[in-house]
Amino acid sequence: MALYVIGDLHLSSLGKKPMDIFMGWENHTEKLIANWNDSVKSCDAVVIAGDISWGMTLQESLPDFQLLHSLPGTKILIKGNHDYWWTSAGKMQSFFLEHGLSTLSVLHNNAYAFDGFAVCGSRGWIFENGQPRDEKIINRERFRIEASIVASEKLDGEKLLFLHYPPVFMGHEIPAYLDLMRKYGIKRCFYGHLHGADHKRAVKGPYKNIEFSLISADYLKFSPFKIT
Repeated sequence: MALYVIGDLHLSSLGKKPMDIFMGWENHTEKLIANWNDSVKSCDAVVIAGDISWGMTLQESLPDFQLLHSLPGTKILIKGNHDYWWTSAGKMQSFFLEHGLSTLSVLHNNAYAFDGFAVCGSRGWIFENGQPRDEKIINRERFRIEASIVASEKLDGEKLLFLHYPPVFMGHEIPAYLDLMRKYGIKRCFYGHLHGADHKRAVKGPYKNIEFSLISADYLKFSPFKIT
């Protein structure tokens, strides 16, 4: 068994939001499928850290979910800023069950144990250039992150934190999230959201005694990253 992670798949099986207009995203779905099949086995698990499908509803996203289900391994889904289909955990799990998507589950105020790791996380938040600080969103996400970490405390293995947004970027920090990592002994954090030129600006490696890894799909060349 092995644990993998990748973010920002931006799937659009219905063709409503093609990604080929962006440099480096040509035929990205085909590349993802090929790389996934080359590395991930049925006994493995993959954390998908947000921006999964461009569908506006669960029903619109169904072809993308079916594509993910057809790939090897268990998939653990986190909400991204473009996942407009995301709803309550109960409704999502019921939808997956109704459509036979048994390999899909959501990470939302909960945690999973896999391959010696305790998987926790949430969407998170960060300020884009010129974006006003929004304490309401920060505090809401802080609650969700902490709820997930607390749930992971009951599991065996190293706690790994998965976020969609980077908790630190271009000199901006979300101190509340970094404080949670220190409080609960999180040593490794994986995040996505950043694309193109922002890859070079991303924090990668040690930062304030925490190891950060960028796992956006285009940064990973559309190949799931194996966590060791």
